[in-house]
Amino acid sequence: MFDVGFSELLLIAVVALLVLGPERLPKAARFAGLWVRRARAQWNSVRNEFERELADDELKRTLRETQASLRDAQQSLRDAGGELQREFTTARDDLMRGPRPEPGASPPPVPALAPALLPGETAPEPTHAPDAEPAPEVIWDPPLESASEHSFDPEEEEYDETAPELPFPTDHDDTAKR
Repeated sequence: MFDVGFSELLLIAVVALLVLGPERLPKAARFAGLWVRRARAQWNSVRNEFERELADDELKRTLRETQASLRDAQQSLRDAGGELQREFTTARDDLMRGPRPEPGASPPPVPALAPALLPGETAPEPTHAPDAEPAPEVIWDPPLESASEHSFDPEEEEYDETAPELPFPTDHDDTAKR
């Protein structure tokens, strides 16, 4: 700020000694020191407050930039999610409608359904292919009414052998992991 050298300080001290005298000079020096300290403290306070305001402004600007980038990312995620939703809906609708026929192609023939079998009946032999191998005999077995009909109770001595065998995966079973 001010460029005060040793010679200027010596000149000020001599003038103060002549004006104030030796009795009042120490008291005036203490008073001047007090005001210099207060001025420095006030200057440092203003400078620190100014620096804090600059830092706050920088933080606010950074926060606004970050919020803007987050809004952009959120909007792009919404757009991508909407696009995925539309693609999913289109794919689901296509699957529900089934395959689309080629333009100009005739529709595939609808196979004739066999008549329903009653419990204990066997399917009739096909008559349209005399040179083909005979079809295996199909016997319709009605589903179980409840799981308790054919279950194993460790308290019972008998084991119901008509119970269906269910595959339970084990740690050693490789097919269950596939």
